Amino acid sequence: MTLVREVPVASHVKDYAVRLVMATHPRTETASPIASQYLRFGSSPRGGQTLMLAGKVRALAQGRFNVSFDDIQAVALPALRHRLIPNFEAEAEGITTDHIIAQILQDVPRDATAVAA
Repeated sequence: MTLVREVPVASHVKDYAVRLVMATHPRTETASPIASQYLRFGSSPRGGQTLMLAGKVRALAQGRFNVSFDDIQAVALPALRHRLIPNFEAEAEGITTDHIIAQILQDVPRDATAVAA
């Protein structure tokens, strides 16, 4: 476990993970539209911690010693699905947390400057 924690993560990849978590917070400035429509509660900071740690494990498993955007995206479903609380509308329409996360992954650009544009 010590080796996993020592895997470096570039600041732009960390920023991406944070933006993914923030996009799950409904009715906030950073919310993805689908989060505002279908979530009652988004992920806590623990979701971000899990994204980072799981991304490090995935990078090592693939023989790399740094975390990529692809690593963060690959672990997003298992890291976040149980951390989101759908609202009644989502349940009534059969919208799953996996569907919401998949859309958030499409909504949140990898490049932080694209957010400001």
